[in-house]
Order: sequence, then C-alpha cells, then structure tokens
Amino acid sequence: MPDKEKIIRMKTVLTRTGLSRSTLYRKIAEGSFPKQVAISVHGTGWHESAVDRWIANPAAFREDRAE
Repeated sequence: MPDKEKIIRMKTVLTRTGLSRSTLYRKIAEGSFPKQVAISVHGTGWHESAVDRWIANPAAFREDRAE
C-alpha cells in the first residue's frame, strides 16, 4: 500500500513556516506558496510535502500553474 499524503491545517502551517496568516494568503495569490486543498465543504489544508518543499527553499518555490 503506498504512503498516503498527509494534510496539515492552517495552525500547523503557520507554526512551521513562521508566516502570518495575511502573508501566507498573499504568497498563495502570488504563486510563491503551495495552494490549499479542500478536505471538506468548509475546510482546507496543505499537502505536508509541498509545505516541506517551500520550507527547504522558499525563495525558489513556484506553484505549478498547470494543476
């Protein structure tokens, strides 16, 4: 069975990245931070691996617009 991608929520993303909520949303709009994924009707989260890639090299991260 393949490993399932872990989804992390806003509080965890903010803690791990050190970003404020407004900066996080600005970076998402610019394409310089991973986009959220829907996990319920009103809930979103982020793929942990995408956040890890951003943490490893935030200056070089660019969201793939083809998704």
